[in-house]
Parts: sequence; C-alpha cells; structure tokens
Amino acid sequence: MPSTESRPPLSLALAGTGEAVAAYIDGAIRASGAPGERLAAAMRHATLAGGKRLRPFLVVESAALFGVPAARAMPAAAALECIHCYSLVHDDLPAMDNDDLRRGRPTVHRAYDEATAILAGDGLLTLAFEILAGEAIEEEPAIRLALIASLARAAGVAGMIGGQMLDLAAEGRFAEGKPLDLPAQAIIDLQAMKTGALLRQACEAGALLGRASPTERESLDRYARAVGRAFQIADDLLDVEGEASLVGKAVGKDAAAGKATLVGTLGIDGARAELSRLTGEAEAALAGFGSAATLLVEAAYFVADRRN
Repeated sequence: MPSTESRPPLSLALAGTGEAVAAYIDGAIRASGAPGERLAAAMRHATLAGGKRLRPFLVVESAALFGVPAARAMPAAAALECIHCYSLVHDDLPAMDNDDLRRGRPTVHRAYDEATAILAGDGLLTLAFEILAGEAIEEEPAIRLALIASLARAAGVAGMIGGQMLDLAAEGRFAEGKPLDLPAQAIIDLQAMKTGALLRQACEAGALLGRASPTERESLDRYARAVGRAFQIADDLLDVEGEASLVGKAVGKDAAAGKATLVGTLGIDGARAELSRLTGEAEAALAGFGSAATLLVEAAYFVADRRN
C-alpha cells in the first residue's frame, strides 16, 4: 500500500480533486466540438460551479489505495462527474423537481432555457462515455470496456435512472396521483438506485483501475453502499433542517412533494442514529486497507456531518 505520510487533510484533498476535475471537464467540453457557444456555456454552467466533487474524489482515492496516481484516475473521475451533473440538470427541470437554484446559482434551465438545459444534459451524458472510450484513460481495452459498462449500469435503468423513476412514482406522479406510503426497505432500495449507484460506481472505477482483488472490491463496495445511504439521509435531513442560503438550493421541498425519505419514516432522531451506524459500517469495511484508507474514512464522516 502507498505511504500516507504526506497525504493532505480531507478539505485540501477534496479541493484539489475538485479543481483538477473541473479543469479536465472544461478541457473536454472545449474539445467536444459543440457548435456555437450557447450549448458549451450551458454545459460549463452545469459542471464548473463548484460542488463537493465527492464522486470524483472517491474515484481518485479508491484508485490511490492500489497506487494509481490521481492523474491516471482523473478521466474516470471526470466522466462520472459529467454523469452526475447531467442528472442534476435534468432533475431540476420543471417536469421533474422544478428547482430554480443549484449550488447557489440559477439552474441551467433558468439561466438559459429548458431546451438548452435538456441538450446540455444530453451533451454531458454522451461526453462521459466519449471520455471513457479514449485511450488516455487506460491502455488496456478490457479495463476501458469494464469502466464503460460499470458507468452505464450505474447511470441506467437499473441504477440512477430507475431510481429517479421510482422516486417520481413514490411522489404519486402517476396512477391515482397520491404519494405512496413506502416501507423503510423500499425507500432504501429506491435511494440505493437513485443516489447510491453512482457513489458505488466511483469506488468500483477506482478498484478497476487498480486491478483490485475480488476481496478488495467487495470491501470497497460495502464502504460505498454505506456512504451512499448516509449521503441520502444527510441530504434528506438538510431538506428538513437546512437553510437555503447554506445548502445552495431550495429546502423543505421533499415533504411538500410527498417524497419518500427515511427521515420521514424514521424521524429525525432515528435518521441521525442510522447515520451514525452507517459511518461506523463504512469505516469497518475499509479496515483491511489500514492507514491508506484514512481519507476515505474521513469522507464517510464528512458526508454524514455536511451542512450543504
């Protein structure tokens, strides 16, 4: 395992990954051949406005467990962030969550228009796979194919897209138009698809780049599952307790929309207890990696304690 003596603290590591992935995506958009400036500008608006960059961070740090340099992991990290940002653009649309703010700025359809926002999201979706298909990411074709398949599964109908559909159904968007009263396990399954799938893919990408063993991949997957659930619970708590000025988007919308959340099912105290359990589970999953996993363990607690 690589030495961790000179590793930066979590805040600096997150910032460093954020800057690097933003620069990579900006370069990819510039090289994409988008006609005119409007479409490219909308894609930049969606991707370069900051954010935690947790998903690319998990790619980079998971790969680092196996000695993979950050620069070599950056294409996979950028591709995943393109998928995440595209999903936010579409999720904010009037037909979905109808949000006006994202990361403290107007959402893409507000800053531009709905048609441009749809196309900007589509552009980021396809750009992600263009990045993954390039030889810059990995010389071995089998690894490139595995990364492409992994991201497609996580972002597709058995992952994020399917989870979003279930989320809309739970709101009562279809059938009789009444929100569904889902049991806790159904909510967990829904959120594991909608939110958790991309977080799991981040760790899977790092494991693929690092040629991890099956046991190592399973450990990272257990960690990512716990972090994914913790992330969603923390997000739901922010919607209940957070301030829009700090969160960077509207709050209080989940209850108004009838969304199914564990906070609604377990209550705030129960949700916080579950957060504590999940962070412990995430830390235990990485015990076999020793001090090399310090930043990943810290990231799990950061997810649970975040305020935006």
